[in-house]
Amino acid sequence: MRHALFLAALAGVAVTAIAAIAPAEASYHLIRWQDSGFCQVWDENVPSMPYPSNYTVIENSMVPTFGDALAVKDSLVRRGTCAF
Repeated sequence: MRHALFLAALAGVAVTAIAAIAPAEASYHLIRWQDSGFCQVWDENVPSMPYPSNYTVIENSMVPTFGDALAVKDSLVRRGTCAF
């Protein structure tokens, strides 16, 4: 039993190390829900689409980091393009 736990822990450490070494090339954009005007940061690496499908992608909102996407969202909220 101890050997199985040790192997499971070793496999977890190996997966974590590989994930930490591989650079994440995340890209984010903003979507705006048509019924409420609410804007949301959407991660392009998510393999599914937002649900429900009553949203539009805000043009020129593709940014490399989540922090940059929040800054874009903040500026759009201040301009009145997005509701919170």
